[in-house]
Amino acid sequence: MSDSDIRSFFLPGEKLLWSGRPAQGFLLISRDFLLVPFSLLWGGFAIFWEITAISTEAPVFTKLWGIPFVLMGLYITAGRFFVDAAVRARTEYVLTDRRVIIRRSGLFRHLSTNQLELLPSISLEEGSRGRGTIKFGVPSNRRMSGWTPGLANEPQLLGIDNARQVYSLLEKARSECRSL
Repeated sequence: MSDSDIRSFFLPGEKLLWSGRPAQGFLLISRDFLLVPFSLLWGGFAIFWEITAISTEAPVFTKLWGIPFVLMGLYITAGRFFVDAAVRARTEYVLTDRRVIIRRSGLFRHLSTNQLELLPSISLEEGSRGRGTIKFGVPSNRRMSGWTPGLANEPQLLGIDNARQVYSLLEKARSECRSL
């Protein structure tokens, strides 16, 4: 997003404090330690079912029954990582002195603006080499957010570099907004 694109979302007098993008490419998060084994079991069983149904004299309905489960298994095993990487490639974050702006373009287009003084809570999950995620508020588990972190419904700055510095900047701006 160019500087003029960023400023088109600003309120009068609003100042840019930080802008960034989520981590790009393949990204594992903490919940993947449970999701990966589950997806392998699901996908493995679905493929086993479908191969067994096709190789026997099973009715056509039984042969077709497994196809959606195989497709879901393929998505949760591998496809979700490609969708997540594509979504994060089209996501931009902006922190101003008043708001957090999260903009996603492409197929899953979305714009989220969150006033700093109205954010109920802020948490930092810091990983290696200063990369981390800043989450705002209480997480919700609607849509595909459990499988695809880039599509999470709760506002978050996912996989950003220098996460602790951005978190400090955010907390400082938030306390200044509340004191006004």
